Amino acid sequence: MKNQYEIKVRLSEDLMRKLIYVSEAEGRTPNNQFVFMLRNNIQYFERAKGKFDSKKLASIDLSEFEEKSE
Repeated sequence: MKNQYEIKVRLSEDLMRKLIYVSEAEGRTPNNQFVFMLRNNIQYFERAKGKFDSKKLASIDLSEFEEKSE
């Protein structure tokens, strides 16, 4: 299974309410709706600006976002 990462996102009350509204309308959890929208945004970026450089992607340090064992 691929690693999964957790990030903290700060949203205004209005934006959070809208996320929940859209999530419920689409039959998704807020987390799944957020991931769905993020994937769509990344696809749009790639269509507009071109595919990501796989070497640059692989070089990005994800250690800041790894789950820390206590």
